[in-house]
Amino acid sequence: FRSFVLISFQIQFLSLSLSLKPIKMSDGGLTVLDGTHVRAVNLFLPESDDIVTGAQVLELAESRASSVLFGLSLPESLKSSALKRLDVDSVSFRHTELDRDQASSKLKEYVTAIADELYDDPLVVAILDGKTLQLFMEDEDDFAMLAENLFTDLDTEDKGKISKNEIRNALVHMGVDMGIPPFSEFPLLNDILKKHGAEGEEELGQAQFAQVLQTVLQDLADALAKKHVVVIQNIKIINGSKLRKLLASEKELNHVIEKILQEKHNEKDGQRSTEIIRGFLEKNGKELGLPPSEADEAVVLLYDAVFADVENGKSAAGTEKDDFGVLIKEILQKFAEQLEANPVFNDLGN
Repeated sequence: FRSFVLISFQIQFLSLSLSLKPIKMSDGGLTVLDGTHVRAVNLFLPESDDIVTGAQVLELAESRASSVLFGLSLPESLKSSALKRLDVDSVSFRHTELDRDQASSKLKEYVTAIADELYDDPLVVAILDGKTLQLFMEDEDDFAMLAENLFTDLDTEDKGKISKNEIRNALVHMGVDMGIPPFSEFPLLNDILKKHGAEGEEELGQAQFAQVLQTVLQDLADALAKKHVVVIQNIKIINGSKLRKLLASEKELNHVIEKILQEKHNEKDGQRSTEIIRGFLEKNGKELGLPPSEADEAVVLLYDAVFADVENGKSAAGTEKDDFGVLIKEILQKFAEQLEANPVFNDLGN
């Protein structure tokens, strides 16, 4: 049953590769936050004193951004990267006093920087609203199978009984994939377990376990329906943004070309230019903004498509240094175009 749920979950997730817009996917799906909604937030300063501190500007910008990102508390890495775009030192800026015009300008700049950072490095989140759990509760057969599988996994001694406190481990086993928030993100879970006596060493048979689990999950689903929990997933979206920055920097691009040229000099005579370039990118592409070549079959197909396209073109035969550099740039441009149109999702947890 768990395998079926995860397969369904992955299919919904793959459909997001068609677009990076923050569209809500229900029933265990994921949401991609790419900054689109952040660009539309209200950027007006509230009525206040004529002097505004930098700290107030930062807090207001982060609050406004959070309000359109399902209430997500912005990660420190996102805030830090956005401030770097503005060349702003957070500590000193917080103590800076600004007039209203200056504060308004900084507010817009910071919100825009947050949106730009999300565009370049989108966040993938799961929005837990109780709907996935409710589906389990409504189908008696599915729930019975879920409870049986969990009980079997937790009954490590094969006694036919487990202690009440294993209900907590059952929820951990289910995890975000099945709509259960981490205890650290949703402390109310502890209260729900306590309410239903799902604590202590008293032993439960499979039927008793299923009964307690059902009441816990129903209360949890009701609680999540009232207050959603947003959980950031350990998934990296590779959309070509890093590659585009590399291509825009002549210095960085030339550095990459020189490294590949060195590889060319070290390789056996007769090896095609495209083979040398592909070998280099498969080994070092992650540093340039390419997905890991070993990630999955889709990445292999991406490489095949880009190099087949190049090899069918006129520029693939270049052997001189200048021609070789042009060929490398063309290949990287094609990767950037493909990744922008069809981003690759890399699960860093696997």
